[in-house]
Amino acid sequence: MKKIGIFGGSFNPIHNGHIALAKAFLKEEKLDEVWFMVSPQNPFKVNQHLLSDHLRLEMVRKALGNEPQLVVSDYEFHLPRPSYTWLTLQHLKEDYPQDNFTLLVGGDNWAAFDRWYHADDILSNYQIVVFPRRGENESTVNLTQGVHFLNAPLIDISSTEIRRYVQEGRDISAFVPASIQDDVLCYYRKL
Repeated sequence: MKKIGIFGGSFNPIHNGHIALAKAFLKEEKLDEVWFMVSPQNPFKVNQHLLSDHLRLEMVRKALGNEPQLVVSDYEFHLPRPSYTWLTLQHLKEDYPQDNFTLLVGGDNWAAFDRWYHADDILSNYQIVVFPRRGENESTVNLTQGVHFLNAPLIDISSTEIRRYVQEGRDISAFVPASIQDDVLCYYRKL
């Protein structure tokens, strides 16, 4: 049996903060692997312009190239859209019945968790770990039983800011792995 962390996201683009967060998740939760579940369509981000699924997936693959415990996954690409976490977890339970899955969510997603598809079922059947985002702290976020905070430093990088930096011609080298810097500059300049 493996203990697997599910880190879902658009990764539009993936950045150093995502990777640092996944490493903290791996260590603090004593996981065997963290799966970067690249989402083809987040139901809360329907109107957000995303780079194509396969380009985002390929950038995640390149960014995680030397991290054997951080695994890129296109699992949701083969499921109905939009990508509901509950459906993903149901399929994972069928396909990997021997494994144990823990879900990592941002504080912004936790604040809207009651609106998630089958939120109560997820809470009843899976461990959830929350990482606070900018402007949030543990005292302002209400957690329920079976949910706890990730013990990790606040990582103040966002994909939105990186896309804006690219549009403005600013340096992004501190924010994304060197292995994908040229891709990010090329792909997001065209948007």
